[in-house]
Amino acid sequence: MLIGKRLRQFRLARGMSLDALAGTMGYAVTKQSLSKYERGVSLPSQVVLEKLAQALNVSTASLNNRPVVEVEIIEYRKRSRLSKHEQYRVENLSQYALEERIRLLDMLGEFDETETPLKSFRINSVEDAEKAAEELRNWWGLGKDPIPNMVALLENKQIHVIEIDAAESFDGLSLRAVNDEGAKVSSGVVTRRGIPGDRQRLSIAHELGHLVLDVSPNTDREKAAFRFGGAFLAPADALFRDIGRYRRFISIQELILLKRRYRMSIQALLYRLNELDVINDYLYKKWCIMIGKMGWRKKEPQDLDPETPQLLELLVYRAFINGLLAKSDAIQMLRLGRDDQAEITLVEAQKLTNISPLEHQELLTRQVKEIENPNPRTDSSQTL
Repeated sequence: MLIGKRLRQFRLARGMSLDALAGTMGYAVTKQSLSKYERGVSLPSQVVLEKLAQALNVSTASLNNRPVVEVEIIEYRKRSRLSKHEQYRVENLSQYALEERIRLLDMLGEFDETETPLKSFRINSVEDAEKAAEELRNWWGLGKDPIPNMVALLENKQIHVIEIDAAESFDGLSLRAVNDEGAKVSSGVVTRRGIPGDRQRLSIAHELGHLVLDVSPNTDREKAAFRFGGAFLAPADALFRDIGRYRRFISIQELILLKRRYRMSIQALLYRLNELDVINDYLYKKWCIMIGKMGWRKKEPQDLDPETPQLLELLVYRAFINGLLAKSDAIQMLRLGRDDQAEITLVEAQKLTNISPLEHQELLTRQVKEIENPNPRTDSSQTL
């Protein structure tokens, strides 16, 4: 039953056991009753349904209504020490987050059910992923230059980038959404919040590989996705131009410059240079030993700031300002994997709906001046 399925999804997305959910509800119902609801053995009353929605921080409509699409997991990158509890939480939270983004687009009339480039490139070897990355860059008109912002690129291509708080043993996840006819209509990639920008970009490019590559059964999917990610961020021709086709030695200064240019980690760049035979196995292993001794496996010099997804906030504010989304629902959407600061911004946004056009213009003018001059000097004695 729909309510049972949605109830289980929301509970797992918040990392709650049946007993924890019952406790959050003040034990208005037992965990045995909750189990029956989830299994479709019985239905909650309207009063209990409202308590469930409140405890799970969702609307009652979310528990009752069928989502616009069905979200499926394509690949899940995790390490063996990731607990089952955390695995289920990440899976369900990611699926729900993509559902909500598509629901917003549908609400705004912007959801375009066109085929995304899922499984568009058939590969029969890991090396084929190199060509696939080049073909996708050509398809998207990216040329050979480094990509300034991976998150912005994917969001512009209607591939949703979702950040969540998760354990360090979670690496990434790729999703696809299908409609009632089974057509693939949307997709998303999920990364862990708080990782350095260079690691984040490769993780996103890796998950993009899982989305677009149609990997033959006898080819390692993870290796193929990793090869695709490196080739997509740092095309071979561009690297040859910047570093040469063969090097017997490479300096740390060059690696840091390459890190800034391609926004990839030093470790990923060395791996990329080795797979392209720019550096041989001996030099690559020598660098790996040095990186371990210097403690760079966990923290490299000159970490890059992570890129920030913006599409969700834009959609939420647009729906909210236009009266399509209640304040409580808007806040709940923004809090998916975020802190509670979202409410402050929405309070300010709500004020805009209650002022005249002239007052609105004056407010915007004042805000523009504040952005242009964030720290104006008030002490006239310091003015030349």
